[in-house]
Amino acid sequence: MIRRFAVTVAVLTTVAALAASASAQTLPNIVEPAQPVLKAEATITGNIVRVGDLVENAGIIANVAIFRAPDLGQTGTVPAEAVVEAVRAHALIGLNTAGIGEVVVTRDSRAIPVAEIEQSVARALSVRFNLGDVKDIAVNFERDPRVIYVEPSAKGDPRVARIAYDKRSGRFDAMLEIPTGAANRGILRLNGHAAVTTDVVMVSHNIERGVLIKNADLVVERRPRAQVGHDIVADRAHAVGLVARSSLQPGQPLRSAQLMKAELVQRTETVTLVYQVPGITLTVRGKAIEGGAEGDVISVLNEQSKRTVQGVIVGPGRVVISTGSPRLAANLPPSSGN
Repeated sequence: MIRRFAVTVAVLTTVAALAASASAQTLPNIVEPAQPVLKAEATITGNIVRVGDLVENAGIIANVAIFRAPDLGQTGTVPAEAVVEAVRAHALIGLNTAGIGEVVVTRDSRAIPVAEIEQSVARALSVRFNLGDVKDIAVNFERDPRVIYVEPSAKGDPRVARIAYDKRSGRFDAMLEIPTGAANRGILRLNGHAAVTTDVVMVSHNIERGVLIKNADLVVERRPRAQVGHDIVADRAHAVGLVARSSLQPGQPLRSAQLMKAELVQRTETVTLVYQVPGITLTVRGKAIEGGAEGDVISVLNEQSKRTVQGVIVGPGRVVISTGSPRLAANLPPSSGN
């Protein structure tokens, strides 16, 4: 009797074990939901902050709005305690703040820089009032505009819808359409002054008369074209290598009349006179009565004939006397071979 009971218990135990094993294989695994964790920072699109923006694994309440977003392009912070309190009201329990004290929240945006607004106004002035190249138009606003932040979905550039311009005073009054959203545009009114400018070359320090001008002596600024006149030097290359005809001061536009070629012949300097006649080239010593640069016509005393002649400076201490007749050869001393 006792033996039969023991066998029965053993059989029942084995059957129970097999049943438990089969049950474990057929029942689906139950996965616990991931713990919600606070984010250290978030970038928001739109004007509402939702639970899912600040909390990982927020589950079914991820789209619930809890805070107002910062202004476009701006960044703010939300204390961790405020987030915990806000999500508790929506039955999110056990939020892990991960040691974070506050969440940095940035409102996503597209920036329209001031330079882009200036270009829009300059372009309109160039086209509508024939002011020339856009790059030469300087725009100055009475109230400096700031960078404009619009929704990331905003397409297109600022566009001048209306503009008035007084050529005499340079004053303008403009109305711009600014893209603010996927299909929306806002209005921005601006006024100020605009002028056509040009490059102006100036010296960076005092330069005395006769000093050779080097590239390092020059600076270039843009000035209103109406204020500088037409005799200004607009390119460094047109001044480098020349000398000051008079003293030059910084801050003043450099003018062509203030520059001259470097003197290759000094007054009273001994020079070589080169006589060129058809088929003959003769040289003789002379003394410069006046100084000059390359290409200048100066008076020179022929030391052999004691006559004053005029010639063209062609190099340092060298003056060419050209004539179509060989008669000037009589002024030269006899050749030593004769």
